[in-house]
Amino acid sequence: MNRNETLDGLRRSPKVDVCVLGGGINGLSVFRELALQGVNVLLVDKADYCSGASAALSRMVHGGLRYLENGEFSLVKESLMERDRLLRNAPHYVAPLPTTVPIFDTFSGLANGFVRFLGLTRRPSRRGAIAIKTGLGIYDFLTRKRALMPKHQFRSRKATLAKWPSLNPSIRNSATYYDAWVSHPERIGIELLQDALSAGPNAGALNYATVEQAGEGAYLLRDDLTGETLPIVPRLIVNATGGWIDIANRTLLTGADAPAPLMGGTKGSHLIVDNPALRDMLDGHMVYYENEDGRICILFPYLGKVLVGSTDIRVDDPGTVRCEADERDYILQSLAFVLPGVNIRPEEIVFQFAGVRPLPASKDSFTGRIPRDHFCTVLEGKDGGPSVLCMIGGKWTTFRSFGELAADMALDRLGQARRVDTGERAIGGGRGFPSDRAGWIRNVSASTGVSVSRVETLFKRYGTEAEDVARFIAAEDDRPLPHEGYSVREVLYLIRAEAVEHLDDLLLRRTTLAISGELSLGMVDAALNVLAVEKGWSAERTAAERDRFLTLMRERHGVAEQTLSARNEQRSERCETTARSG
Repeated sequence: MNRNETLDGLRRSPKVDVCVLGGGINGLSVFRELALQGVNVLLVDKADYCSGASAALSRMVHGGLRYLENGEFSLVKESLMERDRLLRNAPHYVAPLPTTVPIFDTFSGLANGFVRFLGLTRRPSRRGAIAIKTGLGIYDFLTRKRALMPKHQFRSRKATLAKWPSLNPSIRNSATYYDAWVSHPERIGIELLQDALSAGPNAGALNYATVEQAGEGAYLLRDDLTGETLPIVPRLIVNATGGWIDIANRTLLTGADAPAPLMGGTKGSHLIVDNPALRDMLDGHMVYYENEDGRICILFPYLGKVLVGSTDIRVDDPGTVRCEADERDYILQSLAFVLPGVNIRPEEIVFQFAGVRPLPASKDSFTGRIPRDHFCTVLEGKDGGPSVLCMIGGKWTTFRSFGELAADMALDRLGQARRVDTGERAIGGGRGFPSDRAGWIRNVSASTGVSVSRVETLFKRYGTEAEDVARFIAAEDDRPLPHEGYSVREVLYLIRAEAVEHLDDLLLRRTTLAISGELSLGMVDAALNVLAVEKGWSAERTAAERDRFLTLMRERHGVAEQTLSARNEQRSERCETTARSG
């Protein structure tokens, strides 16, 4: 991911076949698809890769059980197929997740669900046992040939409360089925990027850069890190900016008739809760439940904490979204409904995040009825400018098939044929994934000299790419950082190999330190020091970067500097306890 090489290439020749705008999961997917076909393709993102909605998903990899009542059978079938592909192609980050649905009625939702299916009402209603049983039967039927996971099962009220005694005692039954979850979605995005760039010099990518029209079909690329501008001449533009699609189109299509709005996104907010009793009570299951208003909510164990969400609120400006106080209260109220005996204290909320679902424009009064499917539409250029292929909708689970769809449309316009299929192509650290993990870890430890315990930690973070990280760590003297399992050399590897330009790139997306609630002020300063030395930043530039990151954590993620400082003391106490026990 050499930024200078990409810029040098554009200085030599501004012509590219395709310019992909948007480095979220869908933009990265179509970029990868095109790069592997040998297309001369450039990816540009105004911020960091996977820093928008692709960093704010519910961490679920699923078929979309509730989409069945909208009649979106083809989407559910496609999603389940892509879910199963991710289980095979990215086993280092995607794993099965037993999902339990508390059921409070038997017949409720049948009539209302039928008229919703026919499009005669938008009103949500509680789903009863028969409606849920029918949906899960369809789920099992759609995956019957692959059968990667067990079929669903029903439990009686007695059996349910025996296993989860904290559940609302008003339940009648529960149902358990299997979907999947993703531990490091932003890292999958980085691995897609690396796969694309490995295709050869035909592929280049830039974060923190923008494309703007320069008149009569001409465009300028602006490097937002240096302010440099370069001409760029694409044959086709792919607008994969998600919630920003309409905003981007107004910039790209100046001189053309203003297109009708294509996007009508809704905001989803989530909380990360540090409550060991709640985490242990879940017993590895996700609880997929309806709040009293019919809105679907979730909670499941995530990286040692519990993820709870979410909301579904229309928004106009995707750049300003954050989890507001009323959303936090709504999520906690929903949790209190399904688990009335669980009390979450404010200090147990260690992280919060929000993102905009890139849904197609819709005037539907009930946001849950807006289609979750994806499609592409082409806006023809004017004044000799290139056409713009817009990627509309999409859910995280289907990023590969959506990228494939957009790439095939682009290839058709370019007059080129597909030569590489990605359906069964392993992603990043999923390549060569060992059946004998312990043996693989021992072998890497023996060949690099890095301890078995450290390689095991690296394997959990990077899959089989842990070997490259271990070799980099072992190449020179290393020093620990103020977090168990991280060191200067590991952080330096991420900075050099993964296009880290700001501190939040490192702490929010290349690692899970922030979202897991494990980030302390000491670790912030230590990581910043490594980054500043590598980038050659001045003291003033380093201080500004620190302020930038702490402001982001406070305003977007609900984590104050005092909280990060308090974690220094907690870490010291843990270290002292470990030393005494040792």
